[in-house]
Parts: sequence; structure tokens; C-alpha cells
Amino acid sequence: MTDSAPVRGIALMLAALLCFALLDATSKHLSQTFSVPLLVWARYTFHFLLMVVFLAPSRRSRLLATTRPALQVVRALLLVGVTGFAMAAFRIMPLAETTALLFITPLFVALLAGPMLGEKVGAVRWSAVAAGFAGMLLIARPGGALVGQGIALCLTGAACYALYQIQTRQLSPTEDTVTMLFYTALVGTVAMSLALPWIWGGPTPTWLEALMIASLGIFGGTGHFLLIAAYRHATASTLAPLGYVQLIWATLLGWLVYDALPDALSFAGMAVIAGSGILLAWHARPGTR
Repeated sequence: MTDSAPVRGIALMLAALLCFALLDATSKHLSQTFSVPLLVWARYTFHFLLMVVFLAPSRRSRLLATTRPALQVVRALLLVGVTGFAMAAFRIMPLAETTALLFITPLFVALLAGPMLGEKVGAVRWSAVAAGFAGMLLIARPGGALVGQGIALCLTGAACYALYQIQTRQLSPTEDTVTMLFYTALVGTVAMSLALPWIWGGPTPTWLEALMIASLGIFGGTGHFLLIAAYRHATASTLAPLGYVQLIWATLLGWLVYDALPDALSFAGMAVIAGSGILLAWHARPGTR
């Protein structure tokens, strides 16, 4: 990775986040008609097919080359859990607020980094964690528009995503990034395909719904490819704070597609969560501690 073209890296990052927001918005629409496990299967299966078509001819066996296959499988299963919990939450809650609650993942990572990675959690990180949870309470406050079941799904998904990110840190020094991406698609496809006899059912999709179902894997796979490309052109410290732009995409799509906007307190909570995450990203930069 180089920092020779940071503007290109930023543009790729913003495009990747738009893909992820489109994935969430599409899954929210489809989950009103089709079962969430079926949509999770489609999201990984079409992602897997994309990787086979575009990468297998050139990379061949290198796609599967790993020194830690068990950890690769566990990491991939955690991401399958994230996808399932997130889609289930999107089914019953607004797009922007649900996205914001899922973005407390960096706070969970900060809490788990000490016992699992041996990292020191100083006063700045503890302050960012406390502020982030305060922002979460502004969104998930009693009497708000969110339902308890959806909040629980978001928090579970965020916890799974935190463990996934920690395992990514453990694997990244020795494993190829594209190989890790391939294992998430492969394991997700195999796991959900094994469950397919029990989750298949419901109405037959129209041709438009079938295209939308296929787009889940396309948005997910394309988003991850763009993310990898972004980190080839800009440093992690440059790109990490931009992750919260997805909140903006989610808010815009929630307004344009579902005619839903967060209230003032929810907007405040989203801003606090984003600010806490940006502070954590800034504090993690070399030379700031």
C-alpha cells in the first residue's frame, strides 16, 4: 500500500461505503417479503461467484492458501452472523438509526483489544468508548422510535463484528487480504447452502426481485473490492475516519427510499457515535500516543 494517491483512495472508500449502504437498503426492502436467512445465503453466494469468475483464473490455488484455516473459518462465520443480525434489524427498524447502532463496533473493539490483543486502553480510548455509548443511548432511548428486539439485534451484530475485526488484526500480518475476503465468501456460501433446505421457501420472486436478491452479493462483493483498492492508495489513518460517511449514505437512502429521517436526539446520538469512532481512529495513528 502507498500514500501516493490519497485522493483516489478516498474516492474508492466513499464508493465502497455507498455499496454497503445500498446493500443495507436493498436487504431492508427484500426482508419485508423474503426470509432473512435466504437473503444472507444470496448475499454470500453471489459474492462467492463474483470472486470465482474474476479472481480464480488468475490466482488459482492462492485464493485458498492459508496457514491458519481454522481461524479463517471462525472469522468468516462471525461475518455471516453480522450479516444476519444486521438484516434482521433492518427489517424492523429505520435504516439510519440501525446503521448508527451497528457503528458502535469500534467501541467494542476498544474494549476487547486489551484482553484479546494485549493493547493498552488509555484515558482517551476510555473517554471515546463512554461517549459512544452515550450516543447509543440517545438513539436507543426509552420512548424512542426503535424497538427492543431490533436494538438487541444491532448490539449482537456489532459484538460479532468487533470479534471479526479483532480476528482480522490477528490474521492480517501473515495472510493475504484477498484470500481472507475469499474465505468469507466461501464459508458464508457453504454454511448457508447447508441450511438452504430449511430456509428455502416463501413467495417466488419476480424477475425484478430476483435481480435485487442477486444485487446483495454484487453490492457486498464490489464494496469489499473497492475497500481493498482504497487501502492500496491511502493509509489506514486517512481512510478509517471516513467509514462514518456510511451514516450519511444511510440517512439519505432512508429519506429517499423510505421517507424516514431520524429525529433531533437520534441525529445527536449519531454525531456522538461518529465523533467517538473518529477519535479512536485518530488516537490509533502512529505518533499520537
